[in-house]
Amino acid sequence: MPHSLLDLIGNTPLVEARVVNPNKSVRLFFKLEGHNPGGSVKDRAANNMIKSGLERGDFDTGSKLIEATSGNTGIALAMIACIYGLDIELVMPENSTKERVQTMKAYGAKVTLTSADIGIEGARDYAESKVKNEGFIMINQFANDDNWKAHYKSTGPEIWRDTEEKITHFVSAMGTTGTIMGTSTFLKEKNNDIQIVGVQPTDESKIPGIRKWPVEYLPKIFDAKKVDQVIEVSEHEAIHMAQRLAKEEGIFSGMSSGGAATAALKLAASLESGVIVSIVCDRGDRYLSSDLFE
Repeated sequence: MPHSLLDLIGNTPLVEARVVNPNKSVRLFFKLEGHNPGGSVKDRAANNMIKSGLERGDFDTGSKLIEATSGNTGIALAMIACIYGLDIELVMPENSTKERVQTMKAYGAKVTLTSADIGIEGARDYAESKVKNEGFIMINQFANDDNWKAHYKSTGPEIWRDTEEKITHFVSAMGTTGTIMGTSTFLKEKNNDIQIVGVQPTDESKIPGIRKWPVEYLPKIFDAKKVDQVIEVSEHEAIHMAQRLAKEEGIFSGMSSGGAATAALKLAASLESGVIVSIVCDRGDRYLSSDLFE
């Protein structure tokens, strides 16, 4: 029996596509990360980054923590910081959905909004300046090995177990890249033939949670050798698929999950057989103030 909210992180459901996958020779599964207590896959990384940082003595309850986020990591950090009694400031672009801002504040975090014109890169620059000039400590999900190690310890083993070791392809959006790095590392150790497929937006497309980073902002935890293939999806495709997942599969998720599912279906169409697992990284109720479902 779980004794802490933190015990509920992980062991999320794996459900098979019923309608959207027309290739009956390929099995497509969605891993529903919205079932984590904070509502997204980022609970895993946030928990591991904070727990490990405390154990090493990188920070304590007297520290001023800060992190730039596009949303889900911030919510997860806010939830876990409150459980450990930590003070945290979360920095995000001002065009983030109000549900995300309100959720972080509900957990007791300070939220700072930066200009939408400079995006998440601007939020990262702001956080860096607070570290340099005001003594803040950054969690730094983009360079923190505890981010990807969370998925090496949990997401990868769960997928291997729940597909009865039959997985042939893993599909994930790439933002901080922690999910794909850690899961790839584990699955490749089990079977190097498993194909790891990353998802990026097409040029000019903006999909929250999926990025094609400028070189100077590329996450330091990213290792291109751990990704076998990259599939690009457009903003329109990601939106349309998020809507289809809700209407046809009963899976209520955000745009990045729609992007990953789009890539998974493109992949499925190209295969003669296989077992694909695609990450559904959060829940759709985080996007109700946006036009995603209109």
